[in-house]
Amino acid sequence: MSADLIFSICNTLVLPAWALLIFLPRWKWTLAIICSGIVPFFLALVYLGLLLSQVGNLGEGGSFNSLEGVMILFANPYAMAAGWVHYLAFDLFIGSWEVRDSQKLDIPHWQVIPCLILTFVLGPVGLGLYFILRSVSKKQILVYAD
Repeated sequence: MSADLIFSICNTLVLPAWALLIFLPRWKWTLAIICSGIVPFFLALVYLGLLLSQVGNLGEGGSFNSLEGVMILFANPYAMAAGWVHYLAFDLFIGSWEVRDSQKLDIPHWQVIPCLILTFVLGPVGLGLYFILRSVSKKQILVYAD
């Protein structure tokens, strides 16, 4: 299977998951499929498969020790697809955590939606906004909440 096809399938796979988090955050299937981590786990398996399929094919001098080394690694389309799947998996996991956490803290979902959209599109920016929302709505900086 081509790296481009894997990229397209994974991109398409996460869209319904994000839609469920945004539009049906308390629905039993959202909680069962998305918030349980099933989709991020599936993406993790795809990621692992992509990495294992490219052992020995990542380019001379490729490494995580320098920006140039990472650029060499990502010159391989399968490694680049793996990197993208990595983002998809972690961003979706963070989005599902934002939904679960906001429900636990009784933060209105309409306030969380911009955080979810930004987490989907810009990852850490959405998470940062959620941390701000969480602190402002609870009037304290929450490091851990039961």
